[in-house]
Order: sequence, then C-alpha cells, then structure tokens
Amino acid sequence: MAGSAVHVRSGEGPGGSWEFALAAPHPRLRPGVLGYRGIRVAMNRPRRRLETPIGASTLLLGFEQPVRISRAGRPADTLVSVYCGPTTTPAVGEHGGRFSGVEVLMAPWAGFALFGTPQHELANRTVDPDALPHGRSAPLRELAAALAASPGWAQRFALLDEVLTHWWETAPPGSQRVVRAWSLLVRTAGAIPVPRLAEEVGWSVRQLESRFREQIGLGPKAAARVLRLQRARRFLAEGRSVADTAALCGFYDQAHLSGEFKAMTGCTPREFTQARRLAAQAHGAADRLRGEATSLVLPARPDDRSGPGAHFSKTRRIG
Repeated sequence: MAGSAVHVRSGEGPGGSWEFALAAPHPRLRPGVLGYRGIRVAMNRPRRRLETPIGASTLLLGFEQPVRISRAGRPADTLVSVYCGPTTTPAVGEHGGRFSGVEVLMAPWAGFALFGTPQHELANRTVDPDALPHGRSAPLRELAAALAASPGWAQRFALLDEVLTHWWETAPPGSQRVVRAWSLLVRTAGAIPVPRLAEEVGWSVRQLESRFREQIGLGPKAAARVLRLQRARRFLAEGRSVADTAALCGFYDQAHLSGEFKAMTGCTPREFTQARRLAAQAHGAADRLRGEATSLVLPARPDDRSGPGAHFSKTRRIG
C-alpha cells in the first residue's frame, strides 16, 4: 500500500541524538487515524516530558525500551507499548535516555472501534494495548517487533497502513452520529453548546452524553474543555497574549483560562509558553499532534546528570 511522504527531523548535540518522523495515514484510514509519528532518541541522560491533554487517542508501539508514565492520583505505569484515550489531566513520561517506537494518533471513536473497550473505562489512564480485548490473531507486541525490524520509517508507516486497514475493515461499525458529533466539536474547538450538538445529530443530551462516554471516553462538556484548551495552547505558542487567547477561545476572562490551564496541564499559561521557548522544540516535531503545542521537556531530576538541550539541526523529506 503506497503511503504518503515522510517528513523527518533529526539532530545531534552534546547530550546525544534524536529523530522524529511524521507521516499521514493512507486516505482510507481517515478521518479515524490522524497521523503517524516515529521516534528515535539516543541521549546520555534520562528524559522527562510533560504531555498535556489532547483531543485524540494515542497508540504507542515501542521497540524494546520501556517508558514510565505517571499521572496525579494514579500509580505510575512502566510499559513498552501504551494505549491512552482522551484525558483531562497531564502525564509525565520518562525514559532512561534511549527510546524508539511508532505513535499512532486516532480520533477517540476510532480507538473504540478498533479495540471495542468502552472508552470511559480508560479515561485518564495508560494501559498496555495487549491487555485490551482487541480480538486480533496476534498480539500487538508482534506488530511492534515487525515495525522495529523494518528498514526505515517509510516501510514502517506502510506496514501500519496495511495492518490498520485490515483491522478497520474487520471492526464492527461504530456510530456515525458519534463521528459526526465529534467532528462538529473538533471543528468548533469545543465552542458548540452541548444541547445544540445533541440537536445536530438527533439525540437527546442524555443520549449524547452516554454515547460520548462509551465511544469517546469523556462526556461532551469535558471533551469540549480539552479541545478549547488545545486551541488556547496553540495560540499562546504562536505568541498571542493570555488576554487575547482567553477572548478568542471562549473563556470568561484571563483568570478562567489560567484556572483551566493549571487544572489540565499542571502549569500556568505563562509557565507553559516560557518553557516552550526555552526548549526550542523545532516547529513542534516533538509534539504528538502536528502543528499543536502538546508537550514540554521537563528539567531532569536532581540525581540526573543533565546538560542543556541541543537544537534540531536538519530537516528532510522522503517520498
């Protein structure tokens, strides 16, 4: 199956080297599958990243090295491969300095269709995807091993296109009303009122809330909060003021935006934007969603021997 062009960003510095590869899935997988991201990090020290809530589900297929994921109020998970649905709380991912794998970003309803697990059971959690009742003939760790053995990113993404297309064609059909409601919510960045959203798809508000919890993982109000804050992070990363961002994204005032920001990211808007600038994240190649501000590099723990981060040094396009 022919895939789309692969965009690779790589760099080296005093602390090691890294590479991120980005590609769109085959058109037949859209709009359920949003994108692929390949990761290869080889640093001489541990790495820590803050991951903020986004309007997507994430399937990370790791190539051997585990990642430790911690979230307030829950015990930390140490996993090689990870599935995470939509969340309203931030998470911190840590690894020993060496990590590689492929990340698949999906619309939340696509995660429900592929795995069949009610998504509210996975809300604000990270789980081993092989623990989910996906009904595949082979465990996902075998797919991860095949991806690791592939000679390059283009071949890995082509394999994902092939496997996910087969899964998609054999998955039970999901609710088209949920797909439409989610699309409207994303298109308006969470601004559409819930009663109007229910009316648009021909459901009562109670029906909409029930189906969202099952197939999205969050109720429509919580999902709207995540999407609204996602838009606000993007505006702030582009250099807009907190006041302008609050007005553009439908917050009552700056205090309302700051409160929501703190609750869902663990930091203030000013702290987030300043940390992004200091990290110099090279046009978002390290972010889960292309063109979005989704994460922060965190300072190393006191017992880590950390040096200053290096900048991305080159960009290339394949295909």
